[in-house]
Amino acid sequence: MDIVISGLLLGGSYALIAMGLNLQYGVARIMNLANGELLAIGALAGFWGFTTAGLSPLWTLLAVAPVAFIGSWLIYRVFLLALVRRARSQGELEVNSILATFGMSFFAIGVMVSIHSEYFAYSFLARPFEILGTTVALNRLVAFCFAVVIGLGLYLWLNHTRAGMAVRAVSVSTEAAGLVGINVERVSALAFAIGGMITGMAGVLVSTFITLDASVGVIFTMKALIIVIMGGVGDIRGAVIAAVILGLVETAVASLIDPGLTLVAAYLIFLLILLFRPQGLFGRGAA
Repeated sequence: MDIVISGLLLGGSYALIAMGLNLQYGVARIMNLANGELLAIGALAGFWGFTTAGLSPLWTLLAVAPVAFIGSWLIYRVFLLALVRRARSQGELEVNSILATFGMSFFAIGVMVSIHSEYFAYSFLARPFEILGTTVALNRLVAFCFAVVIGLGLYLWLNHTRAGMAVRAVSVSTEAAGLVGINVERVSALAFAIGGMITGMAGVLVSTFITLDASVGVIFTMKALIIVIMGGVGDIRGAVIAAVILGLVETAVASLIDPGLTLVAAYLIFLLILLFRPQGLFGRGAA
């Protein structure tokens, strides 16, 4: 039971991290390798707010959301839209976006290292809380609850608003969406910005219970990518289930075998998915 509850709490945080990349890749068709660096920036904001101003990370969460949204929107419009317009195929766009965002990730890491080169962590709600006989840290439970609220809000927005349905239409087919009058570039920019906003908020939540540094973003980018591929590109439901699976597997490996093997377990799952079901658990194969 300890492994299940701890795995679910970890999976909830992973789901929030992956949702941002899923929107950016599944809708805007941008494989954003700087996704983890935005998470690290959000985490650093939570750390600074708490240690310098005594600001609760839950308030920092509200401040980070619009800043991450606007920043991500500007990155798409200024740096990435030209790649989208120039690409002659989806494959070319993916290669170009990987190279561009890879460079952005190094730029972001350099800036963060120059500002704060040490590990950062702080004590927020770091006290035990019992669930079904299992003791967990209260900060992990609070982060999980906020992740559920944010994820549920995104799901409702995607399925019960006109803008959300436009985003879903673009994720299915940019050509068909354009034919029915949807402004694909505007919707893609919106999806990329919302994805960045969710990632930044996830960074604040993760900072409440994990010790981080400026270069940790690459690990979270890889885990988000594993979840997106495992669940199916563009499928929010699949991302949530894949995140829970990854959280349970990592928790089980850390508890029963060796904490140092959690990344190995994650990459093994990734390899198996690529070999036997490359479209993901809930993705559809090529027609």
